Amino acid sequence: MVKILHKIFRVGLSLLLALWVGFLSSNSSAVALTDEQKLVSEVWRIVNRTYLDDTFNHQNWASVRQKVLEKPLKNQQATYQAIQTMLKTLDDPFTRFLDPEQYRSLQVNTSGELTGVGLQIALNPDGKLEVVAPIAGSPAEKAGIRPRDRIVRIEGISTEKLTLDEAAARMRGPNGSIVTLVIERDNAPAREIQLTRARIELNPVIAELRSTEEGNSIGYLRLTQFNANAPMELAHAITSLEKKGASSYILDLRNNPGGLLQAGVEIARLWLDSGTIVYTVNRQGIQGSFDALGSALTNDPLVILVNQGTASASEILAGALQDNGRAKLVGETTFGKGLIQSLFELSDGSGLAVTIAKYETPLHRDINKLGIKPDKIVASEPLTPTQVATDADTQYKAALELLKKEKIVVGAV
Repeated sequence: MVKILHKIFRVGLSLLLALWVGFLSSNSSAVALTDEQKLVSEVWRIVNRTYLDDTFNHQNWASVRQKVLEKPLKNQQATYQAIQTMLKTLDDPFTRFLDPEQYRSLQVNTSGELTGVGLQIALNPDGKLEVVAPIAGSPAEKAGIRPRDRIVRIEGISTEKLTLDEAAARMRGPNGSIVTLVIERDNAPAREIQLTRARIELNPVIAELRSTEEGNSIGYLRLTQFNANAPMELAHAITSLEKKGASSYILDLRNNPGGLLQAGVEIARLWLDSGTIVYTVNRQGIQGSFDALGSALTNDPLVILVNQGTASASEILAGALQDNGRAKLVGETTFGKGLIQSLFELSDGSGLAVTIAKYETPLHRDINKLGIKPDKIVASEPLTPTQVATDADTQYKAALELLKKEKIVVGAV
């Protein structure tokens, strides 16, 4: 009987050990992720930790990852596609994956130079590919493409199901090559435009001292993008214009699609001695703020020109100076992009842009999808590049009139 019990015990112990070894084996298999699965998990963790909407578009974010990892990821391209599929569930066009080439291109764009047609693009609330603004001096601007134009086809391919980066990739190409776009505009039939790609120098500041009929000296500043060079270039321009005797300023932010948040903050500090520039609100509702540092380069009267292509960091700057009573705004209601993205470099050299916060103006205006309303509304008219800021430019003329007729009290709220 004892021998039988010992035998049963040994068999039972063997079964238990077999089960335990089997458990360890299956558990090891689950933990040992492939390189492709690790990249998916890396993206998932960044979004899980930083994304503005803590409901993740009202879905179980963990189960989204699980579904992606259940499918085989055979190569890099399949992995990238899986990541894009995962991010699409957030329904946020600004949170997006960038392959290594796209990531490098974005870094170049914010550093000061690019090759292409010169368009800043976004997906509008209806999911259609829309022009935020053409870059000054670019092939797109010279062809007459305007803010809010919709790009419906690129080289014969419908843009309906393209992501922002896929659309941008199709418009990029060698210097001197041609790309064909089909553009839609409100109250006008669709038209086909051929653009010759070019190398575009992103010198963000145009500065001129101009004399009015009354003998006043006005500093005209046009800021085309908030790249890394913009704060320093604008500071140099203001300092130079001050030395030349400028007594008031027009800052032209029309068709400026934004860029770096920090550049917008630094430029606001060039005009403000005190006050809040912008509030940032994360998903916990915690508000951070950026403030003036008491080092304004000038207190002369200022009018800012804005239109539908004034977006993102441009709106931060315009809202800061309007709310602090430092400037009057002339033109049209701005684009309305009030979300802040952070850029993350991934382990394989690709990148991830994630919406991490929204911003509010100093008076706590949330402008996302609403824009900033000017103090004086003046509709835009089609202009050639040489007509901008001339007598043919009705918005510019309205700014001159405002400087001449209205006493702008600096610092009044």
